[in-house]
Amino acid sequence: MANETQGIPQLELEAVIGFNGHVPSGLRVHPDREHLIYPLGCTVILKRIANGKQEFLHGHTNNVSCISVSKSGSYVASGQVNFMGFKAAVIIWNYAERTIHAQLDLHKAKVEAVTFSPNDKYLVTLGGQDDGSIVVWNIETKQSICGSPVSARGAGHCLTVQYANTNDSIFVSAGSGMVQVWELDLVNRKIRPTECNTGKLKRIVKCIQISEDDQFIFCGTTSGDILKINLKMTRLYDCGPVKAKFSQGISILRILKSGDLLVGSGSGTLALCSKSNFKTLQKFQLEKGVTSIAGREEGQQFFVGTEAAQMYRFGLADFKAELISTSHSSAVKDVAIPFGTSELFATCAEEDIRLWHIDKPKELLRITVPNMTCNSLGFMIDGHSIISAWNDGKIRVFAPKSGQLMLVIDHAHKMGVTAIAGTNDSKRIVSGGGEGQVRVWELLPHGHRLLQIMKEHKATVSCIKIKSDDTECVTASCDGACVIWDLVRFVSLRMLIANTLFRTVCYHSEEYQIITGGTDRKVAYWEVYEGATIRELEGSQSGAINGMHITQDGRHFVTGPVVPHVFCLELCVETTNW
Repeated sequence: MANETQGIPQLELEAVIGFNGHVPSGLRVHPDREHLIYPLGCTVILKRIANGKQEFLHGHTNNVSCISVSKSGSYVASGQVNFMGFKAAVIIWNYAERTIHAQLDLHKAKVEAVTFSPNDKYLVTLGGQDDGSIVVWNIETKQSICGSPVSARGAGHCLTVQYANTNDSIFVSAGSGMVQVWELDLVNRKIRPTECNTGKLKRIVKCIQISEDDQFIFCGTTSGDILKINLKMTRLYDCGPVKAKFSQGISILRILKSGDLLVGSGSGTLALCSKSNFKTLQKFQLEKGVTSIAGREEGQQFFVGTEAAQMYRFGLADFKAELISTSHSSAVKDVAIPFGTSELFATCAEEDIRLWHIDKPKELLRITVPNMTCNSLGFMIDGHSIISAWNDGKIRVFAPKSGQLMLVIDHAHKMGVTAIAGTNDSKRIVSGGGEGQVRVWELLPHGHRLLQIMKEHKATVSCIKIKSDDTECVTASCDGACVIWDLVRFVSLRMLIANTLFRTVCYHSEEYQIITGGTDRKVAYWEVYEGATIRELEGSQSGAINGMHITQDGRHFVTGPVVPHVFCLELCVETTNW
């Protein structure tokens, strides 16, 4: 497959709608104050604040788990997760050139956190629970200076690391039941930890901040309180708030110029706390947990990221948050584009259906059905409705402009509705369920009517495509079969069988061939009239093919594998003499 794709132009990423709010401190403002930096999947995104223009840093092979920006802004560092037994890479990026400065492969399975020294000389990387080591790297030579187990055997897991603001030899790590101050001995190439004395207090520290003069360490804990530790003495200095602790713990801290603290909690509370007794002075409630706070403009403006995959612009003067970016916070199940326009598209994920504008990636409409999961969606050809398939066994039809619920088909399938498609005359809906049945519904002026139940599949129906004249449809299933149905007599015409779990199917534009994709990573060409296989080709280097679409002229089609690669292939159609 790699040899076959050599020399073929790659699809260029034009824009991304999304934000991973589950990466701790994953949203950063570059020191030039003009760009936001954040990870999404395997990519690091640089987004210009003024006009929203995006640039992309590609190099990671798996999801980015942590990110940091050097004090001068010359470098960006990002770490990733990987499978057990494999090395998880840390990449240092040259910000000005948008290139890889160095790739550091030492940690196993996951990189928990990264941090730069104040003068951009060193980078400290912290491995995950399965690695348990902390390593200091020389940025100029791209070599490791020294490393050490982050905690003694049997001690807690380390979660975060932070460099001092004025000293290249001092950094702090913290985690479950411990806060440690590390000193770098460059001559002997060693790092020596000193554990901070917190007395009887035992806390799990999720985030740390160090005051500008390196006098105090502030630690946010899962218990909802803040520990203030003297860095030089490595002793607990203060702890609070005493009574009104933060619900679901403190996930992020920022120290303001005044010395007060900006606190983000797991419950979505963004609070301003006094530097003296940690008493809450002001607070603002956001949707889901706060995971990132990044400062701009002399500490008067901040950008806040949450677990709901939302970004806010936050002003300290009026203490109000403005929503600037939204996206799905879980896996996107389906994408649909309305007939006759390329400006709009809809997506579904978990309990949400969202309508987007493609030029300025902006959310136009959000439809939410709490505690349910939308498995599939589509636009009717006339553009008057959005049809959707839900895991509670219901088909829901919504108005695309207002999002108003127009129709509900109860008990459409026993084991949830898993696939859905509308006919080209916009009068019927074909649905597939988890039990393997295919059902045809007629839409009436004031309701609906079940026309037919068709049974051939033995497992979940994963995809439905309808012929342009509405006389036939093809359904793909996880039972290893694709069935071509007659929508006039409601009988099966042909069954296509392969050693795979079919995930997707497409009609060629002239409709005498279909192409299929599934868990065997192959794209198969089938002849519709006899159901014979014409050819097979590798459609994915690794991972199942979950999605596929074909151009209207039938010359090209695109596949969407599980892994983060998208292949655009030229479609060679076999001509058949009848």
